[in-house]
Formats: sequence, structure tokens, C-alpha cells
Amino acid sequence: MKLLRRESTVSLDDRLAALTEAADLADGRLDAEAVAHARTVVSRAGTRRSLSVDHTVAALAGATGSGKSSLFNLLSGTALAAVGVTRPTTSTAQAALWRGAGSGPLLDWLQIPNRHEVDGAEAGTARGDIGGSGGDGRRSHGEDGRGHGEDDAGEISGLILLDLPDHDSIELAHRLEVDRLAQLVDLLVWVLDPQKYADAAVHDRYLKPLARHRDVMVVVLNQIDRLTPAAAERCLTDLRRLLAEDGLAGVPVIGVSARTGAGVPELRSLLAARVADRRSWAARLAADVGTAADVLVRAAHGTGGNGTGGNGTDRRTRNGRAALGSGDGRTGTAPPTAADLVKAREASVDALAGPLTSALSQAAGVPLVVTAVARAHRHRSIAATGWPVTRWIRRFRPDPLRRLRLGTPPGTGGSRAEPEAGAGPGSTPGDTTGTVVGRTSIPAATTVQRSQMDIAIRDTATAASAGLPEPWAAAVRHAARSRVDELEDRLDRAVATTSLGASRRPAWWRVVGAAQWLVLAAALAGALWLLGLFAMDYLRLPEPPVPTAGEMPWPTLLLLGGLLLGLVLALLSRAVAWLGGRRRARKAAKALRASVAEVGRALVLEPVEEELTRHHRFTEAVTTARRR
Repeated sequence: MKLLRRESTVSLDDRLAALTEAADLADGRLDAEAVAHARTVVSRAGTRRSLSVDHTVAALAGATGSGKSSLFNLLSGTALAAVGVTRPTTSTAQAALWRGAGSGPLLDWLQIPNRHEVDGAEAGTARGDIGGSGGDGRRSHGEDGRGHGEDDAGEISGLILLDLPDHDSIELAHRLEVDRLAQLVDLLVWVLDPQKYADAAVHDRYLKPLARHRDVMVVVLNQIDRLTPAAAERCLTDLRRLLAEDGLAGVPVIGVSARTGAGVPELRSLLAARVADRRSWAARLAADVGTAADVLVRAAHGTGGNGTGGNGTDRRTRNGRAALGSGDGRTGTAPPTAADLVKAREASVDALAGPLTSALSQAAGVPLVVTAVARAHRHRSIAATGWPVTRWIRRFRPDPLRRLRLGTPPGTGGSRAEPEAGAGPGSTPGDTTGTVVGRTSIPAATTVQRSQMDIAIRDTATAASAGLPEPWAAAVRHAARSRVDELEDRLDRAVATTSLGASRRPAWWRVVGAAQWLVLAAALAGALWLLGLFAMDYLRLPEPPVPTAGEMPWPTLLLLGGLLLGLVLALLSRAVAWLGGRRRARKAAKALRASVAEVGRALVLEPVEEELTRHHRFTEAVTTARRR
């Protein structure tokens, strides 16, 4: 049995870099708000780290009447926060600083004008006022006789405690201020009360979307002094259940009473531990990165990408993780990776390269050119090996390739010369300047051919985007057609610059051509010999002796033999030229398909593969950003 291994932890720097890359790759493909949110998180993380890593900003947030302002005053030993019950009394956030030297820029960034620096004596006095034993006004002491406030002052040095406006305030500005600061503070302390701890407003608007922030969240159930111990325990148990449903299982839940001081030492110790750890800011930024990555995942899967939060445990996010081939980084094995999916899609694309090439070949007129190559070879073969007397008639017939402005031999004054071996596309033989080749005379693609080409491109895009989320699938389909306007010219250029071998003259043409001239010379010699004999007989001159070959006089043998042999050579040459034309047509078809395939790869497949690679890189980046 193979043991599961815990994945190595990814540093915050690596996760931020991965989120930046994911946002850049998603730009123009996914929801603009999701991309902007990811970039905002990266920018905010850089700002927060540059200000102070020695301070921890904790915020008390809650509803009207929850007692968070009373708790703020109790913890800070001040009377900064006005206390109310039935209406919102906290209109602007206020800050209490424990030995907050150097925290000014951080508070300026948080835009907190109301700030007050406290020390251990103030906080200890407040603790003495409420007392640890029931509120008798005596100051609480530890076993060594020292006040707890004096101990906590050292442990809690660097804490910045904020009292936020009520999140359910009737004033819109108050709610917006809570939303703003809830995105910036390092530690969120949600103060609930027994009457409204199950209120959907706080659970749906804040707690559920902040499920990834469980490590930087504390939930306080205030006013437990109004309940019996048994009732208080039942409320705490039910609150933990609700938090678990929100994806916040394991978040510290503390029951306190701002009036009697019950539970406050535990809360104060927890704050001191978080401040001493000096890692709450990093945990908050890491949670923000994970949430922003979750938003990108949902945007990538077309399930909504806007918003600044996201429940990391909801069904949509879990499905997104499965599709991306990675979980949350807690386990050691993963489903098939995105790289495997990309390879499978690329294999499908390669399988469709053949149909795509065939459709493009039809649109480019390759069959017409192949037929012209075979006919041109026979035409030129007959012109080179036919009977010299009638050979000149062939010159009045148009060359099939020259009519298409293709394969024009050098020096003939045609539109282009057949490229020599090693000549680049668009160059004529011996031309190193890259002269642009003119258009051919191949007829434009018909409506049917264009339709077949469009279908082949669509099939390629469909195969490449199989299994991709719709936003990325749409990007792949768009990439497949992004350069379709260039296809016609590029295909024509590819055909024009492909070496068809038409300018190469086979050696047997010269041999047969020379033989034709020899047999013609023999036939002429025989004809002249016979003409001379006829003239001598006409003039009644003595007939000279005529040599014979058996019974056949040599003049007659030369004439008839030359004519017959010339005809036989011409017929045999035509047969050989027909076979040679087929062979050259096959070679030309192979070369043309290769050129057309290169155009299809450059204008259709490469943009598709680039988009697939972009999605693969996005998947890897967003998976890294989400890993804990």
C-alpha cells in the first residue's frame, strides 16, 4: 500500500508570484472582476508587508448591541468606544495600540484617524475594575502576585486593536467601512450575542465567504452572563455547529462577558499568543491569496468570478479543485494533472491535423496543381522528345503550370522561378533578398471548399477544447479562428513557393531528343538519296549502283526506318512521360500537403496550442496559489 505524503508547504512569496502569473494569464479570458481582485490582493499584500511585520492588527466586529465596544474598552483599558444597545454608536473605526511605536504608517494605510496608545497599567486597571472573581472591584493577580495587566503588556506588545462600526448598521457608510477593514486587518474577532449569533446576515455576508480565513479568525459569544451555565454551553455548541457548516470548523469560540469579565482572560491570552507569533499578517495574506485563487477558479469554470470572498468548501470550489487536478494541499496524492489533460487534448488536435490539412488543400487548389504538374510534365516531355518536325507545334499549346503561374523555369520571364534547394519561401532561385512572390492564378476557393475549411477548423477547436471550462474553451475556439483572415494569402504563397520539381529536366529527355534528331537525319538522308536517284532517272543519266540491305535499298530503308523509328520513339516517350507525370504528381502532392500543413499549423494549430499552454500554466499557477 502506497502511503500518502503531505505536500511541501508553498511559501507566501511563491503563492503571490503564482497568483500574479495566474491573473496575467487569465486577463482577457476570464471575468475582469476576478482578475482585478487577484491583482488587488497581490498589491495589498506587498503594501502590508512593507509597512510592518511586527504589529498585528486585530478588529472587533459585530452587530448592534453585541457588546463589542464594551469589550474593546475592557481590553484596551480606555473609554474610547461609546457604548450603546439599540442603535449603532460606533460610526468610525477606533484603534488602541499597545506600545505601538512605528505603527503610524500602518494605521495611515488602514485610514484610522482615531487612535490611542495604551500600556499595561491601563489595561490592568480595567481588568481590576471588573475583577476575575465576580466584579468586586479588586485587581486580579496571578500566582506570583503580579497583576495580569503587567504580564500581558509585554506579551501583547505590538497589538493594534480596532473597534469597527456595526456590520448591520442602518448607515451605508458604516457597513462599507466594515467591509473595507475586514479585507485589511490581520485578525478578525467576531463578537456575537446570544440573541443574534445565528443571524444569516453575519453568516452569509461575512463568515461563509471567509472560510479560508479560519486561521486568522476568532469568534466570541458575548453576554453569557445573561444565560445560565447550561444555556451558555448549549449556545456555544450550536454556534460551533453553525461555524462548521460555514466551513469554519476549528475556529476558536470563546464565551465572554464584557460586564463580569468572564472569559476575557482566555481571549486576552489568545490575542497575546497571536501577537507573539508575529505570523497573523502572513496567515491573513495567505488566506487572501487562496480566496483570490478560488475566485479565479470559479471564473474559469463559469460559475461566477466576481466578489472578494469565497467559500473554500462549497461544492463549486470542490469541483473546481477536481477539474484543476489538485486539492487544497493537505493530501499527498492528486487526481490526473492538468498536464495529462493538455497532452490528451494535443493528441486529439494532432489527430485532426490530417482532416484540417485536407480541407485546406482543397481550398488552396492543391488537386488542381497536382493535376497540372502531371500534365505539365507530359507536355514538356513531348516537347523535348517528340518528332522534331512536329515538335514545334507543342509550343503553341499553353503550359498547364505556367497558366497557373507556377513552376516557371528560370529565365522564361514568368511570374516566378522554381525555388532552388535551400531557397526560402518567397524567394526566387539565387535571390537572397527575399523577393515577394506574386499571387498565383489558381481559382479562388469555392463556397463548398470554404465551408469544409470552416468545419475542419471548428472540429479542431472542439477537439482541443474538450474538457475545458467554457471560458477557456471559448478562448481556444477564438484562437483557432484568430488568423483565419490570413489563410487565403498564406495558402497561395505556400503553393507558390513549394518546389514542384517541374523545372528539372530528366536525362532521358536529352537522350531521346538526340535519338530523334539522328533518326530524322537518317530519314532526310534516305529522302535526299531517293530524290537524287529520281533526278538522275528523270534526266536519263546512268543510274549509279544502290546498296541494299537484303532486298531493301538503303535509301528506302533510311527513309522509312527513320520515319518509323521516330514515331516509335515518340510513342514510347509519351508512355514514359505519362508514368513520370504520375510520379511527379505524387511528389508534388506530398510537398504541397506538407506546405499546406505548415500553414495550418502556423495559423490554426499553433494559436490553439498556445492557448492550451496558457491554460496549463494558469492551472499550475492557480493550483500553487491555492496550496497551503
